[in-house]
Amino acid sequence: MKSTWDIFCTVVDNYGDIGVTWRLARQLVAEQGLAVRLWVDDLEAFVRLCPAADAGAAQQWRAGVDVRHWPGQWQPVAPGDVVIGAFGCRLPADYIEALRLRARPALWLNLEYLSAEDWVEGCHGLASPQANGLRTLFFFPGFTYKTGGLLREGTLLARREAFEADPAARTAFLGSLGVQVEEGARLLSLFAYENAQLSNWLDALAEDGQPSHLLVPEGRILADVRQWLCEPGLGVGDVRRKGALTVQILPFVSQDDYDRLLWACDFNAVRGEDSFVRAQWAGKPLLWHIYVQDENAHWEKLEAFLKLYRQGLSEKAGDALVELWRAWNMDRDMGAAWRGVLRHWPQLQAHARQWSAAQAARPDLATTLVQFYRNWL
Repeated sequence: MKSTWDIFCTVVDNYGDIGVTWRLARQLVAEQGLAVRLWVDDLEAFVRLCPAADAGAAQQWRAGVDVRHWPGQWQPVAPGDVVIGAFGCRLPADYIEALRLRARPALWLNLEYLSAEDWVEGCHGLASPQANGLRTLFFFPGFTYKTGGLLREGTLLARREAFEADPAARTAFLGSLGVQVEEGARLLSLFAYENAQLSNWLDALAEDGQPSHLLVPEGRILADVRQWLCEPGLGVGDVRRKGALTVQILPFVSQDDYDRLLWACDFNAVRGEDSFVRAQWAGKPLLWHIYVQDENAHWEKLEAFLKLYRQGLSEKAGDALVELWRAWNMDRDMGAAWRGVLRHWPQLQAHARQWSAAQAARPDLATTLVQFYRNWL
């Protein structure tokens, strides 16, 4: 008999939380053969990632996942064998009480945010006793064998390699988005939060000796792009040229198409958690816009990843990479940092590929979750 899994997601920061939980739910169904209910409080956000979905449906089946609207007024349901509260979301009180009364105990996991910080390994799998007698266990995604790993479908890298080996597929995909790339141009994608340093970076791209084509899926950074171009009405489908830089605004695309977009580009600027991980699987040089936390706690998280990611790079290439990421996240001069990175471009390209392969050699998050449950039984 299939084990049943409940995943709860509160949409807090646009699409990051639902992006991770939707990928996880699909993979648990497709590759592990599990019965998964995904509880989402904001179905409008879900529809952006799964355009076929119905934002008004209390229940719907998508890719084999039982997608449920998480209502403000909770209706009783039998809890699953495994319960995952994603990213600190609070489960409904009545659901928790049903968990307590369950004849056979369920495994209750808190799926935490991704981090490379040293303390994560020591906290992964730790229990947190609750006042009602239940206990939750902390489950941390991560980059080492002592963590839960990263979300990665079993066929992901093979699909990426097939895409890269087929220039016609790349051309057709870009063409479906209305993108025609000038020969010899560097293709970049930009998905980020608002950033005061964007203008410095775009100035550097516009003044570069090599042409660049920047693809910007609609999102929060679009206001800064409009400001740089002095075009407040700039929107989806618009293409503008300034110096050596072509800027093109794309529609928000599905998760599968976003993967292909990352594969098609030479460099990817990403944000949050979901696109950050997918950019790593793309095996291309990347730039991460980390989510800002109180008291600049996110800087420690950023530095922890950079310390890990730069391993294997020469000292100069590593320093250039670190300076670019710090400039983007700490309001420093992006123009100078970008020019520094370009001096080490071939090495950074090779390193991105090697990093992707090294992470793919470790168990993925969905597999690790299932094994954790089996060991718990």
